[in-house]
Order: sequence, then structure tokens, then C-alpha cells
Amino acid sequence: MTQAETVRHQRASGRAQLSFRCDERGRSVLDDLYQQAPCRVLFPQVEAGEPPQAVLLTTTGGLTGGDEVRFSIEVGVGASATVTTQAAEKLYRALPTDADTRIEFSVRAARDSWLECLAQETILFDQARLRRRFDVELEAGARLLAVESLVFGRTAMNERFRQGRVHDAWRVRRDGQLIWADAWHLDGDIEALRAAPFGFGTAVASATVLYVGDEVPRLLGEVRRVLDGDRHAGASGFEHFLLVRLLDDDAARLRTRLMHIATTLRAAAAGLPPRLPRVWTC
Repeated sequence: MTQAETVRHQRASGRAQLSFRCDERGRSVLDDLYQQAPCRVLFPQVEAGEPPQAVLLTTTGGLTGGDEVRFSIEVGVGASATVTTQAAEKLYRALPTDADTRIEFSVRAARDSWLECLAQETILFDQARLRRRFDVELEAGARLLAVESLVFGRTAMNERFRQGRVHDAWRVRRDGQLIWADAWHLDGDIEALRAAPFGFGTAVASATVLYVGDEVPRLLGEVRRVLDGDRHAGASGFEHFLLVRLLDDDAARLRTRLMHIATTLRAAAAGLPPRLPRVWTC
């Protein structure tokens, strides 16, 4: 065995668990917190009328092959919370011998609660390999607004995500019933797959917005008015579930469009101010 074969690269395995509840005055407060490096959670002061806010971050400044992070978020009966990320998450090149980077979210919300999961974009560097999973369990009466986006390369530096792997899976259950399951998988020649007729065309970024809760027909109308014939976006809804998908040739423009939809939904669904956490704009 050569010296090169005996080298083991350091890899990160982090975890963060947090839960919120209503106190005796009916205020939403942090109930429990556990964090394991490189995962950290910050709790900034929020403006009047906003739910308590948790900001997730990884102290490594990005993730690479073999790294794994897991986030568990719970909101108790009648409580409200906003969970976001400090900045865009960077997924760096994985070595051929590395395992995939793994990111997992587990979300639980009790009846009559409100939860926002407002992750900023994930930037995929060339030869990155990502497996991401988002599992949601909601009781009847709970409401969830979640956003996520992927950027295929550091486009501001004219870098493209040409080779690698992305597996992105969602499972959403309401009152124990699976109401939405979705997964997409790109592996190998990413540029060719994205350019295929069933792929992303010339888009360099994609985003998903979902809302689970009441009044979906009214909210769907609000979202479609925002989209206003946008050919690179679509919105659909049924019963207690609303889904929006976005594509764009410009990552910064997609971010602006995503913010507009998210602020529209949080205001229309929960009566909250039409703004996102400050980390999105500072």
C-alpha cells in the first residue's frame, strides 16, 4: 500500500436539532437545542410581529464529498418559527473515492402551528455530488412554507456544474398520509442531461416553493398573479398543498423572483410582513 493510499481526508459529520413551543403567555419560544460541529444555529433579534428566528450555518464554509449534515426542526402546538440559512451553501468538488455529500432535513409541526423553512441557494461546483432529502410530518391544522434552490455552478465566475451527481428527494405527510413525494436525479454528464428536452434547457438555476395548509385555492390565485404569464415558472395546487417551480438563466434574477413569491405567500397565508429574514438581503 502506497503512502497516498493510506491518507484519509478529514470529513465533516454535523447535526442540529431544535424545537419551539408556546409558553404560558402564548408566545413562541425555543424549547430545545442540540448542535454538533460543523452545524451551528444563531438566534437573531427579529422585528415586531415576526416569529422567533433560527439561522442555520456550517462552520466549514462549504461541504464536499463524504461530508454529511442533518437538521431536525420541530414546532409544537400553536407555535410559530422561521428557520433560514446564513448564506448560500457551497458544494465543492468531490474526489473520486469520496462518498456523496449528504444533507438531510427532518421537519415536524403540530396542529395549529406555523413553520417557515427558508433556505438560501445551494451552489453546486463542478464535480460535486449531492444527495439531499427533505422529510415533512404535519398534523392537521399545521402550516408550512418551504423554499429551496440550486445553482448549477458559480455562474458569476463563469464556472459551470458540468460533471457530478444530484439526487434531491422530498416526502410530505399530513396527518400521517403521504400527500407529496418527489425526487429527481442527475448523474454523470450534467450539462447534457440539463440540456435535454425533458431537462432544464439553458437555465443555470432552479427553485421550489411549497406551501402546506389551508386556503390553497386563494393562495394559488395570489401566486399566479405574481407569476403573471412567466414562461419559466409554474404553480399548481390541490386540497392542502401548493407547489411552485422556477427556472432561470440568471441565478440572481431567480433569487429575486423566489423572494417575491415567498413574501407574497407568507403575507397571504399567515398575515406576516411581506419580507424575508435579514440574512437574505444583508
